[in-house]
Amino acid sequence: MQNILLIHPNILLINPNTSTATTEMMVDIAQAEAPQGCVIRGASAERGVPMILTASQLEAAAAGVIENARKHGGTANGIVISAFGDPGIDALRDIVDVPVVGICEASILEAAHGGRRFGIATVTPDLVEPIEANVRALGVGAQYTGIRLTSGDPLALAAHPERLLEALAGAVAECIELDGAEAVVIGGGPLGQAAQQLGERFSVPVIAPIPAAMRLLLDRLACRVRA
Repeated sequence: MQNILLIHPNILLINPNTSTATTEMMVDIAQAEAPQGCVIRGASAERGVPMILTASQLEAAAAGVIENARKHGGTANGIVISAFGDPGIDALRDIVDVPVVGICEASILEAAHGGRRFGIATVTPDLVEPIEANVRALGVGAQYTGIRLTSGDPLALAAHPERLLEALAGAVAECIELDGAEAVVIGGGPLGQAAQQLGERFSVPVIAPIPAAMRLLLDRLACRVRA
């Protein structure tokens, strides 16, 4: 039974935003990172906003994460929280007995691996404080070079993929050239497609958060099976 779970895990990806199109995009990215036979199911928030932009929206999203886990997580072997800020992650870990991974946690840990100095590029200025709180909580603050933001309205950028890609590329370049980052995290679940494309443009690793979360979750599932 344990070997079956390792080969064919059933993973629930929770999008704390209400956009079902964003959820579908996230599931596609996660599925591409999954081994053959792994099933990724997506669940969107039933209430809230299509894109989390503020600390208060991030905090409010935690309740929906718990609700979706209770509603859809009964057969899941692992859960991914796919909003940068990982709303509800500690509360969810307290009530489920399967591994729970957040895209913020996973991408920051991957970027900081081996002592690398890392920065974050994102579109949401009002989320800087909770993002940096996560950096400190993960114990990698000494390696953190800072956050670089795109200019303009995040929703307007998100609606135009090419503009979003170029704006994020500029922020990544600033992390590398001005701050000395040796790896850069793209800070946002809805930025998932752009994050993957940016990895091809730079000589340092650009960490796409959803694949990072899948890698961490699959590693934790494997550790659980071996235990």
